[in-house]
Amino acid sequence: MTCRRDVVFPPDRHALYELHRYSPAIRSNGFLFVSGQVGSRKDGSPEPDLGAQVRLTFANLNAILAEAGCSFADVVDTTIFMVDPDSKFETIWEVAAEFWGEAPYPTVTAIGVTWLSGFDFEIKVIARLPHIAQNI
Repeated sequence: MTCRRDVVFPPDRHALYELHRYSPAIRSNGFLFVSGQVGSRKDGSPEPDLGAQVRLTFANLNAILAEAGCSFADVVDTTIFMVDPDSKFETIWEVAAEFWGEAPYPTVTAIGVTWLSGFDFEIKVIARLPHIAQNI
């Protein structure tokens, strides 16, 4: 028996989803699993300025969360990837704080990588779907 994927696409999706053949997010068992989001313009190209790239990354992430009926406040787990964290972490974390919200914060794992296909920052999250009754 196969399980159909309950895919969530943002209303103004960028070209990377079709180009690289992946779903932006999947709803499953009361959670939303969001693929890594980058600061991609609509055509799939990276925003060149690091601060603007991080802001666009969160805009892309927030569009997916909103389409699923969530916000960043519903995020329970994050994984962050960054190229050259020694030189970029402070800028990335300063901009990310604009979107992070108030405590309690989600869990976070930050990973330094050597390549993100022209991007400097990527964030992957798991969010609780607020409209699904759960005992947590």
